[in-house]
Amino acid sequence: MQVQFKNEPIERVAADAIVVGILEGTKRPSGAARAVDAAAGGVIAACLAGGDFSGRREQVAVLYPKGRARAKRILLVGLGAEKELTADRVRQAGGRAVGKARELGISEIASVLHGAGKGGLDPAVAAQALVEGSVLANYSYDRYRTRDKSQRKPVRTLVVVETDAARLADAKRGGQRGKVIGEAVCFVRDLCNTPSLDMTPRNVAERALTLAAEDAGITVTALDENEIAKHRMGSFLGVAKGSDEPPRFLVLEYKPEGKPKGTIALVGKGITFDSGGISLKPAEGMEKMKYDMSGAAAVLGVFHALRKVRPPVRVIGLAPMTENMPGGHSIKPGDVLTAMNGMTIEVNNTDAEGRLVLADGIAYARRFYRPDAIIDVATLTGAVVIALGSHASGLMGNDADLVNAVREAGDRSGERVWELPTWPEYTELLKSDVADMKNSAGREAGTIAGAMFLASFAEGTPWVHLDIAGTAWNDKDKPYAPKGSSGVGVRLLLDLLENWEGKNGKPRARG
Repeated sequence: MQVQFKNEPIERVAADAIVVGILEGTKRPSGAARAVDAAAGGVIAACLAGGDFSGRREQVAVLYPKGRARAKRILLVGLGAEKELTADRVRQAGGRAVGKARELGISEIASVLHGAGKGGLDPAVAAQALVEGSVLANYSYDRYRTRDKSQRKPVRTLVVVETDAARLADAKRGGQRGKVIGEAVCFVRDLCNTPSLDMTPRNVAERALTLAAEDAGITVTALDENEIAKHRMGSFLGVAKGSDEPPRFLVLEYKPEGKPKGTIALVGKGITFDSGGISLKPAEGMEKMKYDMSGAAAVLGVFHALRKVRPPVRVIGLAPMTENMPGGHSIKPGDVLTAMNGMTIEVNNTDAEGRLVLADGIAYARRFYRPDAIIDVATLTGAVVIALGSHASGLMGNDADLVNAVREAGDRSGERVWELPTWPEYTELLKSDVADMKNSAGREAGTIAGAMFLASFAEGTPWVHLDIAGTAWNDKDKPYAPKGSSGVGVRLLLDLLENWEGKNGKPRARG
């Protein structure tokens, strides 16, 4: 999608459709809507007066101008109640408008900057949200379609209209950032929507290496199975040994210009297909297990955006990539693995493999980079879906400042999180009779137990765990997230990185 910016009255813009936002309860058009209505022969006022459109946030209406308006159509999108207007509501409005445009086969739309006027949003924030939502809603995955390849053609051009020339520069800055981030999320969606046959650990490594080829400020290294073994990543290799596909351990690094304000390590779970291993999963729904690499994909998505979004911190990305398969060499329940840091792990469930690969990823981060903070991202537990559903990711950590910063980044980015406790009593669930710990606590406090396992490998480094098992995949379309991979994590992590405060390596809230 091309994104353009214009400083002219919206009613004078020639496009297949112009998009106007309406707050809930609006009786008569005002602001930009009033100007459009005057040029369009009163069709908006008639729609509102007739009760056909109330401005509820899920509403979209298509109107056809009667007067001198240059656009072929007017798309009204509901913004919801004024007091509840947030950047994410703007993101949703942009997504709904693009979704309706795609249904109608519209190739170009022009939109006012929802929320930047009466809504009180900063123009840069509003423009970023509008463009993000539009780019994300424009996504479709049809690589394997040979017929009906594009049932809903994507919108080619979005024109963001800002009538106040003094705010145009801010709108451009925010909109351009929104486009970069939206494209990074779509990059993640492509990785996770691709079947594991064509997205093996080696395929992922190839995609990662292209990121370094396009930016001198990013380096990417793909460690093969022999190099992984040299580092004694026995926990990671234990999972990998059941597959004929060789594993890869991806190491990405971004360095800002000048002195960094700290070093942040991002560690993503990279299971390109999860059968459950010997503890085999049920057949129903197993085809979705190609998205079990969503955490690692989110890390790669962050680096996709870092080519243009340049935060002031050094960023390390670590992605242990493997399949989890029930082959003849697979680990078995009762086996004991030795992680990179020397800890021994009794495997009592081979389907609790994500924490095994992350353990060595976290240990690698501590040994070679000594970061100011470690954040791991993983589709770790089905239990978090039971707890939080699909509307929030689970948040756990060992440092209050870092936990709060991640929560605030989630609120700002629209990728919400909810904190669960990490009280020391929960470590009792992981005690083993034969090793330092076991990898699964069973059904009791499943999400928390997974986090407590990983906390043992952070060993005092400020650390946060994001369990995205409920948010990484959509079973139905959402305003800016179609069915399939959501690409969750990229927006939150980029927001956090851009707002990292250098003093003492602590995060700060953005004003």
